[in-house]
Amino acid sequence: MNPLKQLEAFGQSPWLDFVRRSLIEKGELAAMTERDGLKGVTSNPSIFEKAIGHSDEYDADLKAFLHDGDQGVGALYEHLAIGDIRAGADALRPVYDRTHARDGYISLEVSPYLANDTEATVNEARRLWKTVDRPNLMVKVPATPAGIPAIRTLIGEGLNINVTLLFAISAYEAVVHAYIDGLETLAKAGGDLSRSASVASFFISRIDSLVDKKLDAAIAKGADKAALDALHGKAAIANAKLAYASYRRLFSGSRWESLAARGAQTQRLLWASTSTKNPSYPDTLYVETLIGRDTVNTMPPATMDAYRDHGKPVADTIESDVPGAQATIAALGAAGVDIEAVAKELVVDGVKQFADAFDQLLGAVAMRRRKTFDGDRASFALALAPDIQAAFDKEIEAWRADGRIRRLWASDKTVWTGADEDHWTGWLHNVDHERKGIDELIAFASEVQARGYTDVVLLGMGGSSLGPAVLAETFGHRKGWPRFHMLDSTDPAQVAAVADACALATTLVIVSSKSGSTLEPNIFMAYFYDRIRAVSGDAAGRQFVAVTDPGSALETAAKEHGFGHVFHGVKSIGGRYSVLSKFGLVPAAAIGLDLPACLDAARRMARGCGPDVPPSENPGLRLGVALGVCARHFKRDKVTIIASPAIASLGAWLEQLLAESTGKQGHGLIPVADEATGAPGVYGDDRFFAYLELADGVDPKQRAAVAAIEAAGHPVARISVGTPIDIWQEFFRWAMATAVAGSVIGINPFDQPDVEASKIATRKLTSEYEKSGKLPETAPIYSADGIALYADAPNAKALGKQGDLTAYLRGHLGRAGAGDYVALLAYIQRDAAHTEVLQAARTAIRDRTHCATCLGFGPRFLHSTGQAYKGGPNSGVFIQITSDDAHDVKVPQQSYTFGIVKAAQALGDLQVLQERGRRALRVHLHDVESGLRTLTAALHAAIG
Repeated sequence: MNPLKQLEAFGQSPWLDFVRRSLIEKGELAAMTERDGLKGVTSNPSIFEKAIGHSDEYDADLKAFLHDGDQGVGALYEHLAIGDIRAGADALRPVYDRTHARDGYISLEVSPYLANDTEATVNEARRLWKTVDRPNLMVKVPATPAGIPAIRTLIGEGLNINVTLLFAISAYEAVVHAYIDGLETLAKAGGDLSRSASVASFFISRIDSLVDKKLDAAIAKGADKAALDALHGKAAIANAKLAYASYRRLFSGSRWESLAARGAQTQRLLWASTSTKNPSYPDTLYVETLIGRDTVNTMPPATMDAYRDHGKPVADTIESDVPGAQATIAALGAAGVDIEAVAKELVVDGVKQFADAFDQLLGAVAMRRRKTFDGDRASFALALAPDIQAAFDKEIEAWRADGRIRRLWASDKTVWTGADEDHWTGWLHNVDHERKGIDELIAFASEVQARGYTDVVLLGMGGSSLGPAVLAETFGHRKGWPRFHMLDSTDPAQVAAVADACALATTLVIVSSKSGSTLEPNIFMAYFYDRIRAVSGDAAGRQFVAVTDPGSALETAAKEHGFGHVFHGVKSIGGRYSVLSKFGLVPAAAIGLDLPACLDAARRMARGCGPDVPPSENPGLRLGVALGVCARHFKRDKVTIIASPAIASLGAWLEQLLAESTGKQGHGLIPVADEATGAPGVYGDDRFFAYLELADGVDPKQRAAVAAIEAAGHPVARISVGTPIDIWQEFFRWAMATAVAGSVIGINPFDQPDVEASKIATRKLTSEYEKSGKLPETAPIYSADGIALYADAPNAKALGKQGDLTAYLRGHLGRAGAGDYVALLAYIQRDAAHTEVLQAARTAIRDRTHCATCLGFGPRFLHSTGQAYKGGPNSGVFIQITSDDAHDVKVPQQSYTFGIVKAAQALGDLQVLQERGRRALRVHLHDVESGLRTLTAALHAAIG
């Protein structure tokens, strides 16, 4: 007879420690029940990883499942695995019925990540039990200290439990008591005890592997080699024999007999990990020596094949020579090998190994998911020099081993600094929330179209405006929808230009302010309300929409003015992370974007960066680790953003996200956006390059330039953006990357202390103006030809007395060294002409000094890169450009003008830069156009 089938005569049930779809679909599993007397199946993450990750058996199912809608990696794994588990349970159902629920089970593991969390384990086991919906399922729960009370609860609810990771007799006895307690609870609830089953799985070969290593170490230190050699390969079998003796004792007596009378089954011992790891041991060792009544031996295919071929089931071996087993354990103790200590070590290591295997499994599923969407095209790739790659790999492994991505998604503030970060992670889950509530926004979009609006103006600053600006510039004006305008500047010329570009009677105004108390949106609102009321009368309020947090001052004002709509933001989402909330979606709806498609794109990336996606396959995490490692360990903190022309506006949004999130406490990332691409030689060794290439908008020269930069050894992140709508994926990818980079750098990525400093300085100056009618004045250090230069005492001293404007600029730029950057901060109208002139100047500065360059228009950059300029590393050399305003614009109901506000913001900005010890020079132009020509000519001359 087949040796496997003969085990039944000794009361032992052979189970298979393996599952694979083809094994079930091709009928092999059913055949094994007949040929080999197979009575059950166990699975684990390693088994599923081999099945899913190393075959194409699951590809069609996975593609079909994704065709019905994108799913997260965890959901994909469960879909595939539970499909196999259900099919396996059905194939084993005849065994289950024939043995009256004693055998015929298939096991599915609770997530190993939950091994130390009782409540989470219970909830997960309940969910799996309900989802699989088969009476012959066994849910695997580890015998950790947290797992044992979970086992008690679950048995009491009638679930079948396979208790795993048993090594110690003491832990086994605790498991048996939990099982009996659970049965008693089930009995009190009127449950059918005859249908409640459990096995207690002892892991055999792992014990010998560790004990043998300890014996070898003792021999190497001079212990008696002959005596210790005799103990090799003996510990696991001896331990199992003693466990079986405990089984016999524990399942006896009046307490157990009372349960047995109601149909209760004993919790059988199951021998797991029965393949021999030491090649010198017989391949059937852990089958031949562990034959016993009311036991299960679950064997991997190779062990099962070996036993089928040359197994010799001639005796009930588990109860033979128990005194010898006791002597073996005693001898091990005398040799310094405490089996209980070994067991504790193996439990900890077992939890880790299971978690590691689950990481590999989910990584395999994530790879399959990615390839289903992207094919063989790499949508994200990193090119890192060997030393950076080594540091990156080390950090990635730390994130994996520590489960940090799961902790991040759980809003664990200790991922960062342990401050209040847990209050600011609403953006992680908001995409699903907004997708479910999309009907409100669709109705709003229909109303916008029905009312015939020709223009929509967004009034905001920083996070509330930069995301919508990206959308408007990327997708352009859509026929039948209003044209988009944005006001995020207090420059009087810019304020007037935006208003004059609109047909005010048919203009929709979106006032966007998270707190509702930000100065700029409030004065913008006052100005536009006055202008629109002049043409629309008392109905003016209907043309306004507020996007703000619940209960804000803006919401109160909106109600007072009869705004058409008030949309609420989420308090736990900071402004720069808010583009995927109402702050981005309301403007997107107003200009006619397909919001379901947009959010679906964002959700695809959110799921790709999810808590169930290991670091090896997590695109947002990998990008964030690369950014953080380069900044922290290699001083490559100038994140240079290069994007295809059609999506170039992403740079301004990324500037704020990166700078305001990470630039603080002397650390951080300095984003460099819209800097002309140059040859590798113009860049210093402080750069990190992010290249976002639109698949149908490739600029060949840009691509070639990036290739040259990469070939020169600079770190490069390449991101392929399939279509414009995929920028919604980038919104989430970069939010995740920024949060991760903040963790690596060691800062809180959700606060902005130095932005607040500028606001405080501005409020103080405007208050002084309201009292005195003027702003503070200081004497210039130089004045000629319509240009005046201002500096505080330390900066003036560093510059010294110079002869002319060019000399002063040469001296100031000469203060920039390796690893520094030069920032032009222009408090003038942001238009095409001014931008072109200043861009040419920054390119010249970059090419001459090899320093990174930044260009910011005030005051918009105050709510963006201004944080990093003041709170980040002291590596900036700043040229602030201010001007007299040819035509000022009054702020309604205030004593000041927009020009005064802008001047106060510039002065406040400069004061804080100076307080932080920054190298800053203010250049004041009496006339913007002529002064700008003079200044840029002097800049070009200064750098030669």
